Amino acid sequence: MAIVELVMPKMGESIMEATILRWHKKPGDAVKVDDTVLEIATDKVDSEVPSIADGVITEVLYNENDVVPVGTVIARVETAAGATVAPSPAAAPAPEAPRPAEPQYQTAPPRPQAAPVAVPASGEARFYSPLVLNIAQQEGVSFAELEKIPGSGTEGRVTKKDILDYIANRGNHVQEPEVIREAPAAPAPASREITTVAATNSYGGNVEIIEMDRMRKLIADHMVRSKHTSPHVTSFAECDVTNMVRWRDAVKKDFEKREGEKITFMPLFVEAVVKCIKKFPLVNCSLDGDKIILKKDINIGMATALPSGNLIVPVIRNADTLNLVGLTKQVNSLANAARQNRLKPENTQDGTFTITNVGTFGSLTGTPIINQPQVAILAVGAIKKRPVVVETEQGDSIAIRHMMYLSLSYDHRIVDGSLGSTFLSAVATELENFDPARGF
Repeated sequence: MAIVELVMPKMGESIMEATILRWHKKPGDAVKVDDTVLEIATDKVDSEVPSIADGVITEVLYNENDVVPVGTVIARVETAAGATVAPSPAAAPAPEAPRPAEPQYQTAPPRPQAAPVAVPASGEARFYSPLVLNIAQQEGVSFAELEKIPGSGTEGRVTKKDILDYIANRGNHVQEPEVIREAPAAPAPASREITTVAATNSYGGNVEIIEMDRMRKLIADHMVRSKHTSPHVTSFAECDVTNMVRWRDAVKKDFEKREGEKITFMPLFVEAVVKCIKKFPLVNCSLDGDKIILKKDINIGMATALPSGNLIVPVIRNADTLNLVGLTKQVNSLANAARQNRLKPENTQDGTFTITNVGTFGSLTGTPIINQPQVAILAVGAIKKRPVVVETEQGDSIAIRHMMYLSLSYDHRIVDGSLGSTFLSAVATELENFDPARGF
């Protein structure tokens, strides 16, 4: 007999923890190699964790909805002599012990103004995941403040949601203790506090309370964090896409017949954006403190609506190396996988620039929120026929044209108005100058 430990796999370079959604096996259940043991979720994507051995589940160390650091032992499998054991390709290189609290905590980047170790009243060192520590460092949250944040994770650990909620309401957290300390003694101060909480949670009128699902909570956290991180500026442009619309109408049947794929406008938008990124590479970067990380790869994220109403951003990797047929196949494949919940972790990682098609839902334009840690996002609006003034050799005339608005939101810490507007104008020009005689 031997015991094999199943660890929380590392789902990507920037993923430091995952949430257990559902256990498919319980203690006493027999498993084989590659049998699904549990489902997990990260900020990026949901995934299944398979067994790495033939045997019987002896222990399940965490409950559903627990947030667990990568590399942590989550279950144990008892195997018979000679049983098959397969390496887990997604596991961290060196699985850690179940409670690696002190080592991870002590290696966190020090902050001069913070106490070296946060110790709760019980005297036991409190565990903070690397993700929580990284957010704390970026937002200027000291260890002393971390110690005061109530944790909703296992054994009272502070989760990503806890610290983001704290940051979003930081002003309130600072004021509340002052009010309590300065208030004069009263017969029943506790009852006053209870009354305040009750008032906060009361809803007047005829209402229905709907609990956010897990993905909507992640989206909300991501959007709030983006607004806290980047000073957003949005520029707008209008472009005439008549040539592009007519070309697609003319070739779409032949394209589908030859390639077995329907061609939408998204591959054409991606193609234009890639050409402009090559001219203005600074929009294809990220920031690390005061360092500009210029990305040589051009990985285009495309915001995709799911049947649930939520949003996910699969990534077309190395989009600059694909022709129009390749882009079309990637766009369709990723969109279908997203809608069928079949995306892999790598399908949502390492994006360097994002496009969101708000025109799909009828919007003329929008002010998109930057997909961190990127510095820019392009929104394409609905294509509408409108009478416009057209300049010709014979003079100006009024014609019916297919018009579209573009909007670019960018991080003003690195992308100034001149660069943002110039890049946006370049994309508009690229779309307007679409060659109606091109092939595919």
